[in-house]
Parts: sequence; C-alpha cells; structure tokens
Amino acid sequence: MDIKGNATERTAMITVCGRPNVGKSTLTNALVGEKIAITSSKPQTTRNRITGIALHNGIQFILLDTPGFIKPRNRLGDYMVGVVRESVADVDCVLFLVEPKEEVGPGEKALIEHFKQAGAPVILVINKIDTIREKEKLLAVIAAYSAEYEFDSVVPISAMSGEGIDELLGEMEKYAAESPHLFPDDMITDQPERQICAELVREKILRCLDKEIPHGTAVEITKFSERESGIIDIDATIYTEKQSHKGIIIGKNGAMLRKIGADAREEMEEFLGQKVFLQTWVKVKENWRDSEVQLRNFGFRNE
Repeated sequence: MDIKGNATERTAMITVCGRPNVGKSTLTNALVGEKIAITSSKPQTTRNRITGIALHNGIQFILLDTPGFIKPRNRLGDYMVGVVRESVADVDCVLFLVEPKEEVGPGEKALIEHFKQAGAPVILVINKIDTIREKEKLLAVIAAYSAEYEFDSVVPISAMSGEGIDELLGEMEKYAAESPHLFPDDMITDQPERQICAELVREKILRCLDKEIPHGTAVEITKFSERESGIIDIDATIYTEKQSHKGIIIGKNGAMLRKIGADAREEMEEFLGQKVFLQTWVKVKENWRDSEVQLRNFGFRNE
C-alpha cells in the first residue's frame, strides 16, 4: 500500500514466442480478452512485434507477441527473426509456446539457445492440449523439454478454448514488480487503429488464399477518416509481388477481392464500434520482401 492507502500498482513485461503456428497470437488475444493480433492456420501470420495490454488482479501485463521463429529466406524473414531475438531480452518473463509433441525440433532448440543467452525466466506453455486424448502424454512432452532447459514452470493450456489460461495468469503474476502502469488501464494495444485495420485485411487474404500468395502480400491503409455521420472511410491497398498473383487476389469479376473486403469490413466494424466504408485496391511491387526500402515503407523497422 502507498501512503494514501491505495494498492501499489504492479506491472510485468512478458514476451510470447515460439515456432510458427503454435498459437502465439491466439494466446495473446485470450490474455488481453479482445482480438488485437490476427490469426490464421498458416505460418508467419505475425510479422511485427505486437504489444497487447492485459489487466489481471490489478497487474498490468505488457505482452509482446512475436513472429514465429523461422529460418529466414529474405530480408523480411531476417527482420522477423531479429524481432524475436530482441524480444527475449530485457523482459520480466518469456512464455515459450510449444505443441504437445515429444520431439524438440531444431527451431525450438534455437530459441532455447537464445533463452540461455538472455538469462530471462521462461515458462514452458504447452498449447493445444485439447488435441490430445491421453493427458498422460504431456508427461513425455514435459520430460523432453525439461532435458533441454530448466524452465521456471510448465503450464498446459488450450489458447483456443481457454483451458489453463487462469493457471497461466497465476504463474505470470509472480514476475510482476511494483511499478506504475505503463499504459491507461482501458488500453488493450499500442497498435494504431490504421495498423490493426491493415492487419485485418491481411488476415482475410491469408484465410481466403492458398500457398505462397498470401505471404507475398502487404497491406497499406491510405485513407482513414470519419464522416460527421460517424461512418469511417478506409482505403486499403494490397501489394503483391507478381502480376499473376494480382489477378488471383482480385478473382473472377472481382469476387475474391469483394469477399476479402467484406470479411475485413465486418471485423473492422466490430473492433472500431462504428460503421465502415471500405475500398480496396491491388497493386504490384515486385520482390518487396527483399527490398530494404519497401520494408521500411511498410513499417518493418528495427528501430
């Protein structure tokens, strides 16, 4: 208690990391209580480090949702790996998400090496436990990972169903330190609304299209303005690397682009709490993932 008799504020900065497609963004959304990070069944969905802000028992958790740790194949991949490396240093705790599989893969081992170098406390979070019938199999998973690293604790969860989330929050509380909250208590992310809307468009591209095409796209919000009536006008430009991909994104008679836009607009309205008039365009920027200038233009900066 402080001298005025008020409860002392506590905060904790926590990184959420793991291999692609293990459920990092789904977990971040579950901890925050609202959707602030896009999700899909495809790897490399998250590209930037996304800050989620969760308030639990008076503790403000600053959650750094990172891209999946991958072997980079272009400048964008280099950027994403750099984000992960930086995010496991100088935090109060790391949540290391893995799937309930006994084998510790090379990607997981590479991350564990970063944990050793950073010296940060790490909680092993075994996600997707709803996918295994025999819970005894978790013991073998725990044993395999415990042989690689001395984790502070192990928490099995299902980020999708919410199972184990309360237990995880209880473990996270142990790393909170006395400190004024860094953000207003009603804030859930530090991402600008424009960025979230751009990501919602990209999420729909990931869900509607197959194979490599979605990973060769970027989205830029070129207009974000509110009318006196309260309707928000949003213009979104989708960039792709190949002319042939542009035609696929647009679809026959524009059908695919209309579906992407309609699905994105629906979630934008839910997030913003206002009606949205969304217009979308598709343009070609060849090899943008290997262009340092284009990556900076799209907001991928290591600053």
